[in-house]
Amino acid sequence: MTSEQDTSSTRPYFIRALHQWCCDNGLTPYVAVRVDDSVQVPREFVRNEEIVLNISPDATSALSLGNEFIEFKARFGGVAREVIVPISMVMAIYARENGQGMAFPLNEPGKSPAKPPVLSPVGSAGLTKLSLTEVQNEEQDNDHSPEPPKSGGSNARPSLKRVK
Repeated sequence: MTSEQDTSSTRPYFIRALHQWCCDNGLTPYVAVRVDDSVQVPREFVRNEEIVLNISPDATSALSLGNEFIEFKARFGGVAREVIVPISMVMAIYARENGQGMAFPLNEPGKSPAKPPVLSPVGSAGLTKLSLTEVQNEEQDNDHSPEPPKSGGSNARPSLKRVK
């Protein structure tokens, strides 16, 4: 019998499953990432130590959804860049079109990982539905836009809200 400490994290498995679900259903998978020194992304697109990345097959090349890292190449403002994101820094994965996906707790720096939460599935697909309170308008060219989302003149950011 294995203990909780001996088992691997479920996070990379959920990320791969939800990525596949999005792709199978013609949806665009996005990941929300907390950015620190361990994350390799173009810093000019980071807002409030966070970035949202389109990880669809149309927006990436050489995508690898591993157990430790998400790695791919993508164009940002027309320039090809390599992106490396530790799995532990992924805050959520969701479909852009309907907000369905899953949010993950982040470990505080310097603290030991907390016991993973027990997730209660919602809906027939077993997915937690997330509602985007604000969505970034995108160009159809699959480039990642450097502009933060705009609403009513404030500098608001997209945020995820659990809907039951």
